[in-house]
Amino acid sequence: MNDFAASLAARAFRLGRRVFSRPRIDLPLAIGLLVLALMGLTVLYSASNLDTGTLAGQATRFLIGAALMIAISRIPPNLLRAWTPWFYVIGVLLLVVVKVLGEGQGANRWLDIGVIRFQPSELMKLAMPMMIAWYLHPRPLPPRWRDLLVTGVLIALPAFLIFKQPDLGTALLVAASGLFVLFLAGLQWWKIGAAIVALAAAAPIALHFMHGYQRQRIVTFLHPESDPLGSGWHILQSMIAVGSGGILGKGFNQGTQSKLEFLPEHTTDFIFAVLGEEFGLIGVLALLAVYAFIVGRCLWIAANARDTWSRLVAGAFALAFMVYVIVNGGMIAGLLPVVGVPLPLVSYGGTSAITLLAGFGVVMSIHAHRKWTP
Repeated sequence: MNDFAASLAARAFRLGRRVFSRPRIDLPLAIGLLVLALMGLTVLYSASNLDTGTLAGQATRFLIGAALMIAISRIPPNLLRAWTPWFYVIGVLLLVVVKVLGEGQGANRWLDIGVIRFQPSELMKLAMPMMIAWYLHPRPLPPRWRDLLVTGVLIALPAFLIFKQPDLGTALLVAASGLFVLFLAGLQWWKIGAAIVALAAAAPIALHFMHGYQRQRIVTFLHPESDPLGSGWHILQSMIAVGSGGILGKGFNQGTQSKLEFLPEHTTDFIFAVLGEEFGLIGVLALLAVYAFIVGRCLWIAANARDTWSRLVAGAFALAFMVYVIVNGGMIAGLLPVVGVPLPLVSYGGTSAITLLAGFGVVMSIHAHRKWTP
């Protein structure tokens, strides 16, 4: 018994020495995230009409997310991989709880446990790629048909629960984060093409099961001018805001679309339009450059990872992060339907920011432990 306790204590000591022996922060990625956070706080401060309470609330969330990122970056990837199934199961169970106890009139997406109020669907944006990578890690790649069937079930279950909230946009993004893992695992192009054809063929059936407002969003996307004072208002006003910014923009806190309340949800889903109006094309390109640097750094870390799980998780997280930016930017420019997807680390919101920073903590852990990860 004493030998067992001594052995357990020795293992705990070795693990603690690995976790706390040296810093785990990837400096280039951390600098990119810091610049993005500062840009986001600047735009949010203007979009909120110089509301210091909103600014302080978002800054606090960033600090909480940064602390979580640092903590996760010090955990070895093999432990993160071992904990992944529990993280996934907890996320699915929270989605079930949201379905029963969630808040909202017709859209139950939030879970209030007294101390905090959060969206469990945001947690699945991180749990999904980790889980698919966990399943594929010990198996031969590219994935076989049996593996595709199992991963399909793992992707479909939480995506369906999120879709039923209803939150079609987040459901598609969560599913995409899992599909990116399959793509990075070497899925053959002919299988990808066959899946695209199958999805296109199933589109009319999916349209039948959509809610009325979701079908209306598609119609509005195609013809926003058909109802300029109703369903087309969001897209038209965001396009006006972006177009009126020109090259250099109107200046900080000088935007008219948000200040005169023409632009809806200007601190959350449509904050990109505020950026375009006040800082112009130059500001938009600067923000996109920061996003591109962060995505590129994560892909570089994925390319230099030493095991399958690490490569798939870091790569899928980078691609998913890129898609979040593309979807939000396309939405405010009228190139994609309005789906209520926030701009990463710029839009006001707690669960999204903290979850994203936690994901970057996983990426930093993969890079910091790459020399000894089994």
